[in-house]
Amino acid sequence: MPIVRILLVLLALASPLSMAGGAVAGPFEDAQAAHGRRDYATALRLWRPLADQGNAEAQYALGFMYDGGQGVPKNYARAAKWWRLAADQGHTFAQYNLGTLYDNGNGVPQNKAEALKWYHLAAERGNDGAQFNVGVLHFAGVAVSENRIEAAKWFRRAADQGHIGAQVYLGLCYATGLGVPQDNIQAYMWLSLAAARSDQDAISNRNRVAQQMTPAQIAEAQKLAVEWKSKPER
Repeated sequence: MPIVRILLVLLALASPLSMAGGAVAGPFEDAQAAHGRRDYATALRLWRPLADQGNAEAQYALGFMYDGGQGVPKNYARAAKWWRLAADQGHTFAQYNLGTLYDNGNGVPQNKAEALKWYHLAAERGNDGAQFNVGVLHFAGVAVSENRIEAAKWFRRAADQGHIGAQVYLGLCYATGLGVPQDNIQAYMWLSLAAARSDQDAISNRNRVAQQMTPAQIAEAQKLAVEWKSKPER
């Protein structure tokens, strides 16, 4: 089997209960609590006026509810509307999620260039999922010229934060010398980090890399993996 697997964009929408930044006191927190107990009608009633007044966190939350059909019919177009309003105010999760809508053509015309634009904005602000997706698009040459060096840079930023997909792909980049100098020790280390979280592709590819390494090299890579610590950007 070839060591490089097919590149797939991992899409994981962030919950409004884990949004970055401080929550707005009062109605916003009441809406969060209602959402947490799945009282979506109350959450919607409290969040909508705030969203209409321009509150980016509330706009993001409404987009999340329309995207998931929580208390309202699932409606990607309305999710896109609210996420765009929040994204235009610099809301990182809204930028990332709006990018996923353009990536998949949900609620908006599919447009990989527009997806990349929003991913890039979120990636620059430290969103590891967006960083990974920017890396994938550069690696595959979708909506941008193929650039494996640029791809590896974004994979590294996401991998440093603990993004499992980025750790796998960065490991594969090192294993094959795509975008980075070929280095089995680095490949084994990054694949080991993902393998420790039960990623089956990481496990199988790490084992292939190990077949090309000496016991001393494997020991060094294992030491690096044990010493590794996540470096969140936000």
